[in-house]
Amino acid sequence: MPFPEAYGASHPSLLDDDIFKEPMRKRRRSDRDQRFRGFPSVEQSALKEYEKLESRTRRVLSNTYQKLIQSVFLDDSIPNSVKYLINRLLALIEKPSLDPIYIGLFGSTGAGKSSLINAIIQQAMFLPVSGESICTSCIVQVSSGCCEQYEAKIHLLSDQEWKEELKNLTTLLHRTGELGGEEEDAWDRGDAVEEAVWKLQMFYGNGAEGKSYEELLRAKPRGKIPTSRVISLKAEEAEELSVKLDPYIRTQRRDWDGGSAETHIWPLIKLVEVTLPKSELIPEGVVLVDIPGTGDFNSKRDEMWKKTIDKCSVIWVISDIERISGGRAHEDLLNESMKACQRGFCRDLALVVTKTDKLHLPEYLRERKVGNQAIQSQREAVLERNEMIKLQRNKILKDKLKRKLPADSRVLEASELVYTVSAQEYWQRALLTEEETEIPKLREYIRRSLLDKKKRMVTKYITEAFGLLLLTDSFSCTDHLQNEHLHMSGLRRFVEEKIQLLEKAIDQCFAHIARPLQEGIWNARSSYRRILGACLVRSRGNQGFHQTLKAVCLKNGIYASRTLARIDLNEALTQPIYEQIDPVFGCIFRSGKPADGSALIPHIDAFKLSLQEKMTEIGIRNGWKYDSYKKSFLIQEISAILGGLEGHILRKKRKIYESLTTSVQNDLKPCYEEAAQITGKKACERMKDALRRGVDRQVAEGMFERAQERMQHQFQQLKNGITEKVKGSIATMLTLASSPGDGLYKELADVKSEYKEMEKLHRSLREVAENAVLRRGMQDFLLRVSPSKAGPPKT
Repeated sequence: MPFPEAYGASHPSLLDDDIFKEPMRKRRRSDRDQRFRGFPSVEQSALKEYEKLESRTRRVLSNTYQKLIQSVFLDDSIPNSVKYLINRLLALIEKPSLDPIYIGLFGSTGAGKSSLINAIIQQAMFLPVSGESICTSCIVQVSSGCCEQYEAKIHLLSDQEWKEELKNLTTLLHRTGELGGEEEDAWDRGDAVEEAVWKLQMFYGNGAEGKSYEELLRAKPRGKIPTSRVISLKAEEAEELSVKLDPYIRTQRRDWDGGSAETHIWPLIKLVEVTLPKSELIPEGVVLVDIPGTGDFNSKRDEMWKKTIDKCSVIWVISDIERISGGRAHEDLLNESMKACQRGFCRDLALVVTKTDKLHLPEYLRERKVGNQAIQSQREAVLERNEMIKLQRNKILKDKLKRKLPADSRVLEASELVYTVSAQEYWQRALLTEEETEIPKLREYIRRSLLDKKKRMVTKYITEAFGLLLLTDSFSCTDHLQNEHLHMSGLRRFVEEKIQLLEKAIDQCFAHIARPLQEGIWNARSSYRRILGACLVRSRGNQGFHQTLKAVCLKNGIYASRTLARIDLNEALTQPIYEQIDPVFGCIFRSGKPADGSALIPHIDAFKLSLQEKMTEIGIRNGWKYDSYKKSFLIQEISAILGGLEGHILRKKRKIYESLTTSVQNDLKPCYEEAAQITGKKACERMKDALRRGVDRQVAEGMFERAQERMQHQFQQLKNGITEKVKGSIATMLTLASSPGDGLYKELADVKSEYKEMEKLHRSLREVAENAVLRRGMQDFLLRVSPSKAGPPKT
């Protein structure tokens, strides 16, 4: 039988044979308790209570599952309804306790991301740091787990992925003997070429930059590459793993010569995963992600860069104190982060200003324009300056977010959007106290995020489990069922009518994007030449830009360097469209309920509520008891089905949002390919001319209008997907609830004791939530009346 697709994320598709699968073993209690050592006592108590509820629920589900398996094990045929129930039970038993919370530290080179992670995890030199140059060369994920050792996995590009990059690198380095003197100089100074030469020399040795693609394919790499394309490292101590890990994630110097075998495969590395054992400071379930600020020249690494940003539910934009004002890189990072709020899973965004202990006191005092109180020390100046930055940047960031995001976005409700931290002072304490470095505040943020998510997950999990036990208990109560026949025809007609209304509501919701989308198209058509011209101009003319432009064309309009700002012609050309649609797009995918009906999720919630109200009405009319298993089961199942839609919508959101740039990139691909082939004299100007002609031609042929149609088509596909999932899932559920002729109510094992236990657990949810509120209130009261902590160190 077809199982509801709405369970896709949390209920894996199971074959008939899988219903006899052994559920996974639960975590030992000692392991669970150790996860919370880093939490204050109030939070520890709440987490332990939620963990206990979840553990008991899993035990009840497992017992129920075992009973059902034993009752049908010898049957020649198992009714579809029983298969449905057993598969649902198994999927819920094996559902992860908590989806990871990804916190992305997103910053340009040298901003202090690695130093900040080291301070948060209380390991001073764990990730490589340097005050002078780029250190971290790839995406690094740091989390904690149940392992006894420190572990790391280094993921390498596949053979095919490296061949693709190799072809691009050699194409970029290829040149004829027709270059003039100026272009020869430009070649020598091009950042793209320097990086290409650097990678090839490191991987194949000196002289590799002069060889062809075919020659390098036959050449033997200097380092040993594992067939699995994964390198695993383990160590008893953090320092030991740090030493082993360093050559893999530290950016190698461009004047490097020789080095260890590990450094030779450095160009292949795309992701490093580090797992700490039972950390008190970074709880299990939280993943800190060090994300380089500009992406990567390799297509797969660049795609991973974007996907990593999009899967983060929290993004911290990292910028050091000296680059916070007026830097283009800082603004680019903020813009990319706000796009992640639109297209990805990001719900929280903050600016983390690093290295805030840096301050030249005489210069600060000369330029100081606020405050009447005299500054007595370096420490007072730093604290005053940091507070000013918080106030100023908080307002600037909130204004930016208000222009881009819906008014009820969670990030706009945050009391703090800016943190001023100092990793150096966290270790030295020469100038600031531990609290004043704000490292503890970021740790508190991490703990609070985990606690909130755990609370939501356990509440949803127990509610869904309670619905399943209602159904399971009903299966074994044949006498009860014979007295209460379901009359579902009226409900079926009602559901069909409501689905039609839902389709109309979704159409009206998506119609809100039409006008801003059209206005954006007009703006893009009128400004594309100016935008393209700005992208093709550099302050020093063509010097050093020849190969960068060639790299842009080789990568279909995108160039990501470790040292230069990211270039994306497709995104630049579509920016006028996004400026028009961003506020409306955010409203469509918001969780609140705007008066104009522009939000999608509230329409689905209204549909769910109308079905639940109708079930109650039909139940009363047909003599169901108010707390009848039928009404409760149907209501719980509809909540589970429609609840699964939100994840489906969020996953589709990214594809819809990026459809404009993807469409433009696809249309301009022949233009990029033509420009990439240009070599010889005046190649840079000829490439620019080819790009201008190609873009003019595509715009004249309706490039922006095609992008508009493709986005609208993506919206239509989302609507179709939602209605198909709703129709299929609810139809299946109603069939199961109303078909005794199919052996639906086959006598099964008695699960009354499990049902009663589940009922108690469901009631306990409210008690746990109330206890958490009381403890929090008491803690806040004690903090208000207790003496303040010791003062700052003497300076």
